[in-house]
Amino acid sequence: MVKLLGERPVEGTTPDSLLALHAAGYRELKSRLGPGLVLDAGCGLGFESASLLGDERVVVGFDYDLETARVAGGKFARLGLRVTCCDAVATCFRSGGFDFVCSSHLIEHFDRPALHAAELARVLSDTGTVLILTPNRPADFENPFHLHLYEPAEFEEMLRGLFDDVWVGGLDGSERVKSDFAARRQRAEKVLRLDVFKLRRRIPHKWYTTIYSAALPIVYRLMAAGDSGGATGITADDFHVTEELDDTTLVLFAVCRSPKRNHAPD
Repeated sequence: MVKLLGERPVEGTTPDSLLALHAAGYRELKSRLGPGLVLDAGCGLGFESASLLGDERVVVGFDYDLETARVAGGKFARLGLRVTCCDAVATCFRSGGFDFVCSSHLIEHFDRPALHAAELARVLSDTGTVLILTPNRPADFENPFHLHLYEPAEFEEMLRGLFDDVWVGGLDGSERVKSDFAARRQRAEKVLRLDVFKLRRRIPHKWYTTIYSAALPIVYRLMAAGDSGGATGITADDFHVTEELDDTTLVLFAVCRSPKRNHAPD
């Protein structure tokens, strides 16, 4: 059985705005892909990776969880998606093997995220492109699976140590999306206020993530039932790429080329 984690989008359960955010991210990734071999890191259940498929383009996805990778591979193999299981900081792929490498909402899950970025650079061809999406630190909220969040300047500095050509922009939402995120944040803050003694900060982190994963589906059903299943009307069309970044920008979006070889990340 595939587990529902705070960062893994699941249709019918995850709020519309989060599903639309991921869909918009993959729309922007796909718009920057050409023919060749594409790697999608942390492919999850595969439906977003499958959206990257196209003429003269082969897409390979991987996930760290074996059962998740098995489900994704079984569901989308007929469309041509190839899926395997491996670690995102030490993948099973040869150096320089991919024309495009995508990492959507994954790098924030590592306490040393530069190691993941370095692995993306390693498997990228000299003429290829790496595309990375990650939450903007000031706009993110209470996800124990997010171990390291970036602000734009820090994100760009880290990437420039690995690539000669780096652009960092953002993926942001409409006012309707911003209102939706603000409303869900307020509801979440009410729940967190019940933790008067801040026990979630004191217990082992593994305990917190386990409790969070178990409680999240219940919270969605009880407090956010009207936010999913298309009820809000929020779609990927409510999101856009921007170069004007501030603390409310939801997601950072990096486009990196010309990987530096023989560079050890910090």
